[in-house]
Amino acid sequence: EERAAYLFLMPWLIGIVVFMLGPIIASVYLSLTNYNLITPPEWVGLDNYREMFFDDRNFWQSIRVTLKFTVLSVPLYMVTGLAISLLLNMKMRGMYLFRTILYLPSVLSGVAVAVLWVTLLNPELGAVNWVLRSIGIANPPRWLSSPDWAVPAVVLMGLWSVGGSAIIYLAGLQNIPPQLYEAAEIDGANTWQRFRNITLPMLTPTLFFSLITSLIGAFQVFEAGFILGGSRGGRSGALRFYLLNLWNEGFRNGRLGYASALAWILVVLAAIVIFITFRTSNRWVYYEHDPDRAS
Repeated sequence: EERAAYLFLMPWLIGIVVFMLGPIIASVYLSLTNYNLITPPEWVGLDNYREMFFDDRNFWQSIRVTLKFTVLSVPLYMVTGLAISLLLNMKMRGMYLFRTILYLPSVLSGVAVAVLWVTLLNPELGAVNWVLRSIGIANPPRWLSSPDWAVPAVVLMGLWSVGGSAIIYLAGLQNIPPQLYEAAEIDGANTWQRFRNITLPMLTPTLFFSLITSLIGAFQVFEAGFILGGSRGGRSGALRFYLLNLWNEGFRNGRLGYASALAWILVVLAAIVIFITFRTSNRWVYYEHDPDRAS
């Protein structure tokens, strides 16, 4: 039986070694070399990392752009998704249809959505600025043409797919025992008190999961920057996200060794953020049968 089990696992194990473990080990080595796909890798030690931190302005700009997007997008997407999930949790006719409609945009291709938003955010003819002018804003933002508004434009575009996180929150809401709300009503708790003292605490494990996935997703933004701003990240590099800068170094400039070093710095940065999030989670994430909480 063990042999049969290993036999069935073999294709998966081979895939892990060949397509994941192998490239990971290779990227560690390549990050310490000067490699351009044409000539053999030339060992340079930590020179790639030294150049990155002390000489590469594009690296620091991509860090700033990615952090700005993360700070703006993650709280907005979580709050919006939670608000939508509370509406979707209401009992009314046709709610299943509304849930389907709200979820559908999240399954669309990111490239297709970005191409659509290029038209919507056109400063002269776009629907977004037309709506803003119609409500009295005479000089609406130029969005992708403005270094100050380019990242907020990408954040706005991301709201298109917030229905996916809303469905996750909805699943968490429907797992909250209704007896808790009934007991709170008997004690005279109003809607806000029930939300603050029952809904939010019971939903924190789902919020924590959403926070982790949102942070990882924010570090991985590429399509929006490439489609909306081009390979250079728009004017003045306002949309030069970290992965876009990595792609430029690896495939536009042919510096695959340097790109590998950029990739490992991204892994380290993401790991630090996730580690801090996990370490602080015990202060606000509530698990119903957590003995530490009970004590």
